[in-house]
Amino acid sequence: MSLKGKVALVTGSTSGIGLAIARAFAAAGCTVMMNGLAEAVVLHKLAGDLAGESGVKVASHPADMTRPAEIADLVATTQATLGSLDILVNNAGIQHVDRIEKFPVEKWDAIIAVNLSASFHTVRAALPAMKQSGWGRIINIASTHGLVASTHKAAYVAAKHGLIGLTKVMGIECADTGVTCNAICPGFVSTPLALAQIETKAKADGIGMDEASHLLIGEKQPQVRFTTVEQIAGLALFLASDTASNMQGTALVSDGGWTAQ
Repeated sequence: MSLKGKVALVTGSTSGIGLAIARAFAAAGCTVMMNGLAEAVVLHKLAGDLAGESGVKVASHPADMTRPAEIADLVATTQATLGSLDILVNNAGIQHVDRIEKFPVEKWDAIIAVNLSASFHTVRAALPAMKQSGWGRIINIASTHGLVASTHKAAYVAAKHGLIGLTKVMGIECADTGVTCNAICPGFVSTPLALAQIETKAKADGIGMDEASHLLIGEKQPQVRFTTVEQIAGLALFLASDTASNMQGTALVSDGGWTAQ
């Protein structure tokens, strides 16, 4: 599909799912604004590399997604420097694992801020211009944990459930405006975040990484293998396409059968 002439902002796009989505959109001819907390020189190089491999304009912005003022500047800068903001992908996310009674308050606040509140702030800033133009795509990267729960992940599960709820409200409010809002709910994806969990389990249980991976994924998913970042990027491309123009407030699942049980 072609997204030539469209402008996409992908938050948290310096690695993992976000970077894969940025690459997929750029390959489809879309101008891209990347975002992440990497050092300025690293972020600039990532944008330059993507521009070089895709042949489209790629910019970058280091907004901290816990800071509403920086989020507002990210959206405004995208619109001013790239000409518009047609596709917004809310992907930035962080994680911390602990029992509720031991969960650090500052970790709770940061996870809610990045995984939930940041999406409210980006949409609030971007939506007026999308509605005015009569075309827009808002894609929230949620999680299987937006639909079901696991222990030790209170903040993450709460934030992702909230993001699904926010997606539904956005979808209803955007009906018949030309703007759609939908979410993607991945299960285990081969990202640095997931690999860190596997490494932790391997060390705790005194087993190899392959065995730890199989045990961790198999505990939840009947199909015991990772979803790839490219598969999630493909779902994002689908939601940006005209084929998905009548989808509103939905949650697309790619979780190896996790939520089918």
